[in-house]
Amino acid sequence: MASITSSLQRIKDNPLSVLDPKLIEAACRECNYSWRDRELDPATTIALCMQQVVRGNIPCSEVRHVAASMDLPRPGASFTTQAFCDARIRLPLAVYHTLLTHVYEQVVPATRREEHLWHGHRTFHIDGSTFSMPDTAELRKAFGMPSGQKKGCGFPVAHLLVLFSAATGMLIDVWASPLRTGDLAETPEAHLHMQEGDIAIGDDTFSGYPHLALLKKQGLHGLFPVHHRRIVDFKKGRPYSGDGKKAISGMPTSRWVKSLGKEDQLVEYFKPSQKPAWMAQSEWDSLPKSIIVRELRRTVVRPGLGKITITLVTTLIDPVKYPAVDLLELRLRRWDVETNLGALKTTMEMDVLHCKTEAGIRKELAVFTMVYNLVRVVMLEASRRQEVAVSRISFADAYKWMRHARPGDALPKLIVNPHRPDRVEPRCKKRRPKEYDLMNKPRAVLRKLLKNKRKRA
Repeated sequence: MASITSSLQRIKDNPLSVLDPKLIEAACRECNYSWRDRELDPATTIALCMQQVVRGNIPCSEVRHVAASMDLPRPGASFTTQAFCDARIRLPLAVYHTLLTHVYEQVVPATRREEHLWHGHRTFHIDGSTFSMPDTAELRKAFGMPSGQKKGCGFPVAHLLVLFSAATGMLIDVWASPLRTGDLAETPEAHLHMQEGDIAIGDDTFSGYPHLALLKKQGLHGLFPVHHRRIVDFKKGRPYSGDGKKAISGMPTSRWVKSLGKEDQLVEYFKPSQKPAWMAQSEWDSLPKSIIVRELRRTVVRPGLGKITITLVTTLIDPVKYPAVDLLELRLRRWDVETNLGALKTTMEMDVLHCKTEAGIRKELAVFTMVYNLVRVVMLEASRRQEVAVSRISFADAYKWMRHARPGDALPKLIVNPHRPDRVEPRCKKRRPKEYDLMNKPRAVLRKLLKNKRKRA
């Protein structure tokens, strides 16, 4: 595996990729893909795809105009828009995934540095999101439409599950699924990227017994808010209605085990009677009848937000090794995942993908992931040189440098964002949209109505 320094050196030699033609060709052979010696060979096609994303996901018709500025394996190559689209289609999806894995393997050593560990553990953020795409029959069938939209009046939307390194912000993997897929459906695959002792941090969706028990079985850890439907009571020896007992409204279903301090306790969660839809029957049968977890509650004062009470559940049950204040601080840093998703969906414009087939969408997503991680490599090196935390380095500035850098350009000082741990920003837009009606009928119907209106006039 290459170090951060050598990975950055490759970016300097070719600002758009750490992938050389021989590696791309090896990935093609690994996937049993053969190709002819042509203008748009696999190496050139991948380089163009990454250039397309790094320049703001520009249209295919624009890629041929910027190809002359790239250090391509075939200098001076000329091609049509259709030829580039055909070249992207020819490359199997497996090749893109193989290259995505290679890029990750080159940058993953940074997640194991001592300064990026929390109490000796690697930490990961897991979260769900969505993205949109063109309105085609294939994509509607593959991903589905939001509810309440008439036919021809909306766009397909996919569910997106992401796994980030909490310390470095690197995107470990992404999973695109139909819109109504739950966050937990792809979680077992996300666990495959983690090693014994790693910690998963997410929202309360992940805090149920099935996921916590699965984490413990695999030697992993979790830190999540207690599920909003679970009743938490810190009274010693309190009654409970779990483990097959008749459910009583307002009574906890967990058994009190031990007090670890004020509003800090060990409790026993019991296996529900019904298997969740996302888990295989064999996996469900292998889980124990109960697990011991830790619940704690703390109230913090945040500028602009006042007092916030947070109730957590975790598999890190040792109160000496994992003090409550450290667990709370680790949980409060979860907002970084929203910042990282903002970099992907807003800065890199991944919120709306452009391909019109399911395979094309998945290839486009893989290229976005590769480019995002290369930007993160630049940020890690900049943070080392400028001696600031990587979270302070401007993602947008690193992304712009990659967009405009030429082979051999030295990495300049990047913008360092102010330290804003308690920043508060409303989720609203100041600029008003133009006052056009929303489309509530198919375009063909609206065209016909407009023509009829003109004829009458």
